[in-house]
Order: sequence, then structure tokens, then C-alpha cells
Amino acid sequence: MKKTVVRAVAATALAGAAVLGAAAPALAATQDQPGVVVVDEPDTANLNNIWTFAPLGVPVLGLIQSLNGVPGRILPG
Repeated sequence: MKKTVVRAVAATALAGAAVLGAAAPALAATQDQPGVVVVDEPDTANLNNIWTFAPLGVPVLGLIQSLNGVPGRILPG
């Protein structure tokens, strides 16, 4: 019984530490900056290649090209 209580306390302490560690970035946010933080636009200069063009959310042409090369890599030649 004593071993079970010790394990429960240890598990609770570890879970609490994990939750506090996950919340650390939110707790570390500074309150002295009023207003909205403005972030610069992302660099989209190189998003026109076959691997990043994704009209359906998946790079369709890159996916087809990748799947096309699979049989040659799996089967011995």
C-alpha cells in the first residue's frame, strides 16, 4: 500500500511538472507590450516549385512524382 501511495505522489508530481513546463511559454509572455504584435510577411518567393504547389493542401505533382518512383526503390532491379 505504501509503495502505491509513493508511486501516485511521484506520478502526480511528474504530471504537474510536465503541465507547468508546457505552460511556461504562455506564462513567460510579457505584459508590458500593449497592442498587437505585428509579424512580417512570410517569404513566399520559392513556393512555385513542384514540391510546394499545393492547390488541395497536398503537393499533388510532387506526390505523384514521388509515388511514381516507389516501385523502382522497393523491387530489386
